[in-house]
Amino acid sequence: MTHIAIIGAGITGVTTAYALLERGYKVTVLDKHRYAAMETSFANGGQLSASNAEVWNSTATILKGLRWMFRRDAPLLMNPRPNWHKYSWMSEFVANIGNYRANTIETTRLAIEARKHLFEIATREGIDFDLERRGILHIYHDKKGFESGLRVNTLLQEGGLDRRPVTPEEIRAIEPTLRKDYYGGFYTPSDATGDIHKFTRGLAEACKRQGASFIHEANIDSIARAGAGFVIGWADLSASDAAASARGMLKVDGVVVCAGVASRHFATLLDERVNVYPVKGYSITVQLDTAASRNATPTVSLLDEAAKIVTSRLGADRFRVAGTAEFNDFNRDIRADRVQPLVDWVRSNFPDVETSRVVPWAGLRPMMPNMMPVVRAGRIPGVFFNTGHGHLGWTLSAATAQMIAGTIDGWRGLNAPPTVPSLKVETELRHAS
Repeated sequence: MTHIAIIGAGITGVTTAYALLERGYKVTVLDKHRYAAMETSFANGGQLSASNAEVWNSTATILKGLRWMFRRDAPLLMNPRPNWHKYSWMSEFVANIGNYRANTIETTRLAIEARKHLFEIATREGIDFDLERRGILHIYHDKKGFESGLRVNTLLQEGGLDRRPVTPEEIRAIEPTLRKDYYGGFYTPSDATGDIHKFTRGLAEACKRQGASFIHEANIDSIARAGAGFVIGWADLSASDAAASARGMLKVDGVVVCAGVASRHFATLLDERVNVYPVKGYSITVQLDTAASRNATPTVSLLDEAAKIVTSRLGADRFRVAGTAEFNDFNRDIRADRVQPLVDWVRSNFPDVETSRVVPWAGLRPMMPNMMPVVRAGRIPGVFFNTGHGHLGWTLSAATAQMIAGTIDGWRGLNAPPTVPSLKVETELRHAS
């Protein structure tokens, strides 16, 4: 039985483990945290959103970023401090503006396929993750924003998505708690929301039932060739002292890097280049402690295009509100001036929702310059990458897991039929590594 090690127990690592177990591989997942899904897969916006598949590589995004540079509450914020990785990444981001159309269409196709796989997995394994299949409603405050949305809609529809324009009256019918005046919107009935942390932890337990091993609190510091396979070495973070014996070693046939923002580091250990940059996003979870708050909170997922804020209703008593993109390297600080706009947005749009108990969070999105995930074999036989999903890791994970599992089948000479349609533009799309 071929033994595959997966580095990272976030949503991409655990879905990859599940896809490989389905194919009969022996799987070991390694992660530096004590539990699965403790970084970017902990408290994201919750949307399973093919309707948010538009890549960010556009002149409009750059102009907005320049205008917002000196606003501490801006949806997109960049620390201007000189940093070679950040500025080289941005130069590649600009170079991919010409691929905006093709990459948006391909991301849409992949997102639609991914939703199907994820729903099937949840049903098969009985995973409760506060799934709501009520669609996603994009709202626009003015004509200019709505017309921009129309142009994006053409690309999403070309990718196969049913996303249709709605009037202000239809907006209020779809989500009656919305009281403000809006110019218009778009509704995607096939999109959904759910708790990524609950899903990932539930799927990790399903993987264990099928024989997968999870090694937690493993700070991996070496990946070396050993014959036809690899030896992975790590320091045991659960050890009570720094004794030299507090180390672990694992011999495997192949390695899949699913390590989020740490993927660039692990790629370097394997003599590869995967140009992931950490783009910080924030969320708040509003605790709906009273009946009045619960009744005033939307049940349909929202995306406010002007504020770049998304929402998800997680069960009866939680309201997740997320947004912002902050280019500030590996800074994980939860800044009050970045959290406050999310709270203010709730108070402005849903004044009857109490915000006395709000839990803030910040996570680092693993983002490639072309906004496309890296799903490929490495130069060294037996090395694979499934990472760099950016703001769509939750949305795309179930499909890219199938894609990388198919690639591993090909490496083993199994020639298994693909379970995900091959994409016209394979990752790392448009050569922006």
